[in-house]
Amino acid sequence: MKKGFLLAAVVLAFSCQQKPAEEAPKTETPPAPVEKKEEVVSDKGIGPITEVKLGPIDQALAKKGKEIFDSKCASCHKLEEKYVGPPLKGVTQRRKPEWIMNMILNPSEMVQKDPIAKGHLAEYPTQMPFQNVSQEDARAILEYLRSVDEGK
Repeated sequence: MKKGFLLAAVVLAFSCQQKPAEEAPKTETPPAPVEKKEEVVSDKGIGPITEVKLGPIDQALAKKGKEIFDSKCASCHKLEEKYVGPPLKGVTQRRKPEWIMNMILNPSEMVQKDPIAKGHLAEYPTQMPFQNVSQEDARAILEYLRSVDEGK
């Protein structure tokens, strides 16, 4: 009888004990991926120029562009050879006129965001400085480069 009473007391003691709450299985939720907003870069570059209408080469504008090129660009750019910057002969056949003008007017942002300009910075480690040219001056430089590329 003592054994039966003892057994009943032990069973009663364990049955009165609170059951630990079952823990929900831990599922680690990975942090939501942070979406990088890729900036869409056009083949026109990044800057104030969105459209350039080209006509026949304006020789007077090309002459003005050569003068500006000689004073502001020629210290780093040659037409047919690599120098501090890339050679510029043929650039009007490789790039859109808007891209060329935006590179002249907005070189810092272009080398940060434009893949072509970034590639140039990798090849020519000196970043092109802004030469304080107006849109009109940039258009004249473009006209000069067009005249070189068309042999006029």
